[in-house]
Amino acid sequence: MAGSDFWDDQEKAGSVIQKVKTLKEWVVPFTQIFSAFENVRDLYVDAYADKDDSFAIELERELKRIEKDLLDLEIKKMLSGELDIKNCYLTINAGAGGTEACDWAEMLGRMYQRWTQRRKWQIEEIDRLAGEIAGIKHITFKLTGPFAYGYAKAEKGVHRLVRISPFDSNGKRHTSFASVEVTPEIDETVVVEIRPEDLKIDTYRSSGAGGQHVNTTDSAVRMTHLPTGIVVTCQNERSQIKNRETCLKVLKARIYQRNVEERSQSIKDLQGEKKENAFGSQIRNYVFQPYTLVKDARTKYEVGDIASVMDGNIDGFIEAYLKEFG
Repeated sequence: MAGSDFWDDQEKAGSVIQKVKTLKEWVVPFTQIFSAFENVRDLYVDAYADKDDSFAIELERELKRIEKDLLDLEIKKMLSGELDIKNCYLTINAGAGGTEACDWAEMLGRMYQRWTQRRKWQIEEIDRLAGEIAGIKHITFKLTGPFAYGYAKAEKGVHRLVRISPFDSNGKRHTSFASVEVTPEIDETVVVEIRPEDLKIDTYRSSGAGGQHVNTTDSAVRMTHLPTGIVVTCQNERSQIKNRETCLKVLKARIYQRNVEERSQSIKDLQGEKKENAFGSQIRNYVFQPYTLVKDARTKYEVGDIASVMDGNIDGFIEAYLKEFG
């Protein structure tokens, strides 16, 4: 990298920089953990010799923190897939349940926004389609952070809600569903060829916020890849050109993900058969009434504090998934 001719081949240079960045994601935290452990070990010997119990207790707390950091690194070690280190797109679609399902999709959107804030990642709304009465029919975010896809992929699947619906005047319990799709972002070094004749592009008026210009011009874009049937929409930008660019990026990412999964093994073996966004196909259940419980159907990991989960505290579910399936 220090050579004067390093940037002569920009594609090769970009690949080298990405590899260095990936190595640093492992080497730097491990070095920090090892150094912290050595410091505690040396100080603990002194505390024991001086019979300083209060200092020894403080060092034990530090040792537990180091243990947690080591566990986090162990979890990250499971993220060794070709796509795991990449940023990603996360899409939520309301399923069976009408207005209640649209409200549930919006609740999940807030949960993931708070989760990314906890992790100090960036989150950008790419596309949103509002529900007819409340909530959203679907929403797409871009998540930017270390190993964003590796962590977020644990959320792929159907999420089931059980609660007393605020939209039911009789106060009855309702069951609603929303599905989550996660797609890795691909960089410019990855080539995905899409023939113009394989694309169907539709434009329409945005239904989201953005002012008079957005709502009175056909700035929103829907892009369909005919060979695969993959459909991508974007209405976040005021410019139709920018929305087309974003659509194409997301479409290439989904096609690339599909190719990688097919190359690794069949999609049925990797993800299970594609499940209907309805009862019996959920990966996780969120029960608000008659008791409070969030339970993952794959790992059996559960949490009783549902308010904490909806506030973005979902790392326990993700870590349990990675330990079992990562």
